Amino acid sequence: MSLSAVVLLFMAMLLAALLLEPLARRLRLPLSAVLVAGGFAGSELMVGLGIDTGLRWHHFHDLVFFVFLPALIFQSAFSLDPRALLRNLVPILLLAVPMLLLATLLTAALLFVTIASPQGFPWLTALVCGALLSATDPVAVTEVARRLPVPRRLITLMEGESLFNDATTIVLFMLLLGMAAAPGVETAADPGAAAIEFMRLVLGGAAIGTLSGVLAALLLRWLGERASIITLLTAYASYLVAETRVGVSGVMASLACGLIIGRSMRGAETQQLKQLEEWWQQLGWIANSALFLLAGATITLAMFEQRWLAMLLGIAAVLLTRFIGVWTAGGLTSLVPGQEPIPTAYRLMMTLGGVRGAVTLALALALPVELEGWWTVQSIAYGVVVFSLFLQAPLAGPLLAILHRRGQL
Repeated sequence: MSLSAVVLLFMAMLLAALLLEPLARRLRLPLSAVLVAGGFAGSELMVGLGIDTGLRWHHFHDLVFFVFLPALIFQSAFSLDPRALLRNLVPILLLAVPMLLLATLLTAALLFVTIASPQGFPWLTALVCGALLSATDPVAVTEVARRLPVPRRLITLMEGESLFNDATTIVLFMLLLGMAAAPGVETAADPGAAAIEFMRLVLGGAAIGTLSGVLAALLLRWLGERASIITLLTAYASYLVAETRVGVSGVMASLACGLIIGRSMRGAETQQLKQLEEWWQQLGWIANSALFLLAGATITLAMFEQRWLAMLLGIAAVLLTRFIGVWTAGGLTSLVPGQEPIPTAYRLMMTLGGVRGAVTLALALALPVELEGWWTVQSIAYGVVVFSLFLQAPLAGPLLAILHRRGQL
């Protein structure tokens, strides 16, 4: 695929996203849902007209891991209020690490047992599927927040969980994918070795991101007028150095880098911080929109015809594990001294609002075709995301309105 074709395709996707945004507002659906539908419709139209976009499976891995994810993770980390994050760090980390690992195991076990195809859907493939289905997206609540008053703490809980959850999911996904690709290696047989490797990836990436963030913060004091360029270079440099040079998690590097730069910029001039936040929101919007359009373009009717039962099993597993994770984390948080309990109304919104979105699609797009049962995993992921965006997310508004009328929020 030539560079000119890539540029033209990207411009077409950006134009499509701009045109579909007013439609999403009119339909009161998340923009991501309309983008998926638009990507699917556009793909079907081009196929019908005999047009070949030139996109192939080997393009998706690089697009996802070296273009979309660094921008999405850094933007989310940079935008979080550090003080609000620290006040709610215990429940956020409970949801993003132990509850995510539990959700991955439970989802994998449920899918492995119910699909019952150890040859076409082995245990490691089930674990890969469980991992990519465990990433949450706060899109349901953030979209509602534009129309209705949403408590700031609830948004912080969901955005903070999503950020750390996404990073943990991606690290776990890559580790499991490596194990599935080489099942004879030590980590495939030794959970202890896998846990050590997981910690190495996480802590190593966080260390590089921390160092990058500190250096960027110092540089911003001298070249504050070039803040957008400095943060862009740092976000991608920390990711690429960690991922390609050191062999640790680039996602954790972007997360740590974004948090540190965001914290340092909170003391900067208000107007400068506002401009930088708006600039990164635009970059995040572009990456998010392109990702959902690409995912829509790769959906096929054959998935729903041939893998509909696997999709339903995936939806059931995700809903069950989400309920278990949120209510378990809420109960554990109330046992921690000094921690503000998570009200029942918050738990209801977090259970319903924890939809699957950008990261689940990104990882599904990047699945290697060499993975045994990859198409089943991708079909399940797409089915879960379509359910989340078109059925689950639209219910967040009515539930929030009901809880407001009852005085619970």
